[in-house]
Amino acid sequence: MDFKAQIQMGIPTELPPRKERSSVVSHAPNRKQILSKEEKKLAIRNALRYFPADWHAVLAPEFAEELQKYGRIYMYRFQPDYDMHARAISAYPARTSHAAAIMLMIQNNLDPAVAQHPQELITYGGNGAVFQNWAQYLLTMQYLSEMTKEQTLHIYSGHPMGLFPSSADAPRVVVTNGMMIPNYSKQDDWEKYNALGVTQYGQMTAGSYMYIGPQGIVHGTAITVMNAFRKVLKADENANGKIFLTAGLGGMSGAQPKAGNIAGCITICAEVNALAAKKRHEQGWVDELIDNLDDLVERTKEAKNKQEIVSLAFIGNVVDVWERFFAEELFIHLGSDQTSLHNPWAGGYYPVGLTFEASNEMMNKQPEVFKTKVQDSLRRHANAINLHTKKGTYFFDYGNAFLLEASRAGAEVMAENNIDFKYPSYVQDILGPMCFDYGFGPFRWVCSSGTLEDLRKTDAIALQVLKEIKKDAPSEIQQQLEDNIKWISEAEQNKLVVGSKARILYADAEGRAKIALAFNKAIEDKKLSAPVILGRDHHDVSGTDSPYRETSNIYDGSKFTADMAIHNVIGDSFRGATWVSIHNGGGVGWGEVTNGGFGMVLDGSTDAERKLKNMLFYDVNNGIARRSWARNKEAMFALQREMERTKLFKVTFPTLVEDQLIDKLF
Repeated sequence: MDFKAQIQMGIPTELPPRKERSSVVSHAPNRKQILSKEEKKLAIRNALRYFPADWHAVLAPEFAEELQKYGRIYMYRFQPDYDMHARAISAYPARTSHAAAIMLMIQNNLDPAVAQHPQELITYGGNGAVFQNWAQYLLTMQYLSEMTKEQTLHIYSGHPMGLFPSSADAPRVVVTNGMMIPNYSKQDDWEKYNALGVTQYGQMTAGSYMYIGPQGIVHGTAITVMNAFRKVLKADENANGKIFLTAGLGGMSGAQPKAGNIAGCITICAEVNALAAKKRHEQGWVDELIDNLDDLVERTKEAKNKQEIVSLAFIGNVVDVWERFFAEELFIHLGSDQTSLHNPWAGGYYPVGLTFEASNEMMNKQPEVFKTKVQDSLRRHANAINLHTKKGTYFFDYGNAFLLEASRAGAEVMAENNIDFKYPSYVQDILGPMCFDYGFGPFRWVCSSGTLEDLRKTDAIALQVLKEIKKDAPSEIQQQLEDNIKWISEAEQNKLVVGSKARILYADAEGRAKIALAFNKAIEDKKLSAPVILGRDHHDVSGTDSPYRETSNIYDGSKFTADMAIHNVIGDSFRGATWVSIHNGGGVGWGEVTNGGFGMVLDGSTDAERKLKNMLFYDVNNGIARRSWARNKEAMFALQREMERTKLFKVTFPTLVEDQLIDKLF
């Protein structure tokens, strides 16, 4: 049976043979056993409802075995036999190009070259899932192959509820992930309800099909590292030979070495999973692999002496590196951490003193002991960082919940007021005031043709648009435009593509709309050979309400509210998005953030032009309006400028109050 026929079939008509897990890809850690006996029966009952009754006698014990062994039911038997990767849009059996584009994006998220744990349908972050099991994947692809322009597919945490009548202007897919009743968003709630098969953690771009590999974060990371160095170096200094020490080489964190190379420093990135480190090395995202601490010290000293620009992956625990570098008096200019501490007890953080394998076994068989080990390690980790910062190291939290979990472990990371952290979030210090408040965020696109030629053409189009905008742009955003012009000019030579032919670029509402319009015109004129799929990371101006990351520089007390993300998804859905998604979780943890995203297909039509003008404007300016209302001066500037340009745009503007008037009241 050919590829198209397999997609259209959905659940196979005959029971396929049982499949074993691959030994050549990374697998999700076994989850802890949290279900009672009766709940395990319910989990099996829930899984079996996807299949004919005459298969149940075979599948029930098999699913029970998976549940007992792995803590989840993945349905490995039903993993397709065809290769999993993004194909050209024309390869998909679909009645609408929009549905085919979504199929392309789903397969890219599950491509073994892209996904962290592909056989468990996890794209990144240790638990960022596209689907909970392979039956959901098969049904979703089948529904997309049947979908018309007057139907919408509704996805409940990976489960395709079905095709509902709608309209041509409605989104083709609406996705929710992990949308729990508020009192049920503790870590163990995720463990329990995910094991039951009724919810999932979609991260940010995994469960909304918009992940494009490490490139998806490398641009923001490069901007962050460049501006962090600008904060600590003198005007006549550069980053050559300066050390940036961090951890994590999984999905999103795998971008750090490449970003460090772009910023021009020595990047040392520790990773306990040897497979993950080797994968990033093979893909060209890190220059050298080192598995011995003595060798790492000597190589780092050599790089400093030669003022090299190089990235080193240390296969080991980052706590050992922080401590050893202090003993060796190796000065670290920048320090951070991008392990998946939003998921601390199930593979997101590995404690010092335990091997990767021993940790995986302990988290499954002795979860409470493992939790103690993690918290001990976090205290030791923070102590080592504190020693370095006393010598002048600039440490920033990378929005991975490091400071949050370290504080919960009792580590010395609190400020004197015992309310705030002693170290800033990178959003508070850099991306918030420099980018998000001005409307700049991670705009991205995918060339559905799958050709390098189309990607090159889109790079050239985006570069030309940015250069034109820069000519008349105010001084407040000249640096942002210059950084992005440099980025897109060097994008191909930096070899950023993994999986689909995709690109990311920080742009504001003006830039996004003008670039999208130029793409749409190029498709209409046949200069681009196939549609272009637009999207963004949820880590953006408007997409995410997250008090410890995206909205950490909101100081009016509303950073713990989630109205913005909800409004963004609702607003995008009736302004022309091809699909929308709303998630509980994101990169900082289950119950800690609400984030929303979109996808939009440009097909060269006047309809696409109408939709992109409407939707991209709102998608950005909703966030600027909220940030302006919080009295962020950069956002107030951007909002005022936009209202002067756009006649139909009228937003409530804050009146500032003199501090001395307030100070004497209490």
